[in-house]
Amino acid sequence: MLEREYVVNNEVGLHARPAALFVQCTNKFLSDIYIQKGNKRVDGKSIMGVMSLGIGQGENIKIIADGPDENQAIEAIERLIHERFLDM
Repeated sequence: MLEREYVVNNEVGLHARPAALFVQCTNKFLSDIYIQKGNKRVDGKSIMGVMSLGIGQGENIKIIADGPDENQAIEAIERLIHERFLDM
C-alpha cells in the first residue's frame, strides 16, 4: 500500500472536469485507489465520491493506492496533479 499527500493547485480544485479526469486515470489500474480530504475517504474510481469531497484550490489531499500496480497508479495520479489536471 502506498500513500502520498498533495496540494491541489489548479484553479477550480477537483470539481466536474478535473474530477472526471482523475477518475478516468484511476480506472486504468487494478489497484484499489482512495482519495482522502481531512477524515473523509472515498473511492478514487467513483466520480460521485470524488466530487463529494468538494476539494478546492490549495487544499491538501491524500491518495492511497493498494494493489498490483500501485506504483504506476501513484505515478500517473501524481503527473495529473502536477500538470493541474490538463488532458493526458
